[in-house]
Amino acid sequence: MRAMANFIMRGRVQATLIVAGCAALPLLFWLSAAAGCLVLLRRGLSDAMGVLAWALLPALVWWYYGDPRILMVLIGSLGLATLLRASESWVRVLLVSVAMGLVYALILGAVFREPIEAMALELEKLLPRILEGLYQQLSVEERARLGALIAPVLNGLIAALLQIVSVLCLIVGRYWQALLYNPGGFGREFRAVRLPRVAALVLLVCMLVGPNFGPQMAMLTPLCSVPLVFAGLALMHGLVAEKRLARFWLVGLYVTLLMFMQLIYPLLVALAIVDSLIDFRGRLASKDADDGPANGEG
Repeated sequence: MRAMANFIMRGRVQATLIVAGCAALPLLFWLSAAAGCLVLLRRGLSDAMGVLAWALLPALVWWYYGDPRILMVLIGSLGLATLLRASESWVRVLLVSVAMGLVYALILGAVFREPIEAMALELEKLLPRILEGLYQQLSVEERARLGALIAPVLNGLIAALLQIVSVLCLIVGRYWQALLYNPGGFGREFRAVRLPRVAALVLLVCMLVGPNFGPQMAMLTPLCSVPLVFAGLALMHGLVAEKRLARFWLVGLYVTLLMFMQLIYPLLVALAIVDSLIDFRGRLASKDADDGPANGEG
């Protein structure tokens, strides 16, 4: 990781080679976005624009051939990087990512409307088998309402996935920046992430109440869960650091998250909401905690 970051920051030519070359390869577009975030975080938008513009060209070509996701993630992660450089606040970044995810959902709904609707129809046919006896107890109106929610939720899930990828690309770029210029700074910065009480409750209300205002509002549920999940992960990292536990616990957390996503994901959301009310880390924080920024400049 350090070797890659060193190569990117060695010069404009090397940075351009990574951001443009990886953007042209579908499986490495995330590396292009992460490298672009590193350059932007370190050099600023005006100085980095000459490098980032080359990454936009292959992304635009992919959009022309029907895949807007590379350009969406690239622009989204760079926008979040600009916000992070200006505000030094991961809370703002995570909250703004919800609006970014909503834009993603609107674009995906326009570009991939037919595939999403086809997938929704197939899932609707499987509902009697998935819900077993519960589905037969629903009225005709309730079944129709449930079926109408499938397409927006699918759209929201895909948008939330791209939202997560955009935030992860920024995290990689910020980690690289700290690795080169302030070792250990990113860890302290990420472990301090905690959503304010009002923000966490608003996200919770949008997740639970949003679908009641129309089927299309159901896409808010997965989008609003993303900041809470990252806040939950930050909480777990913070607790492990405060208790000086082995890294094994974090490895186990991520392995379990991958294997039992449907269980651990909502658990992280719940932990983030409770933490916004109680502040676990604040109660355990040591007096000599260092909360310096990860950019190596403050």
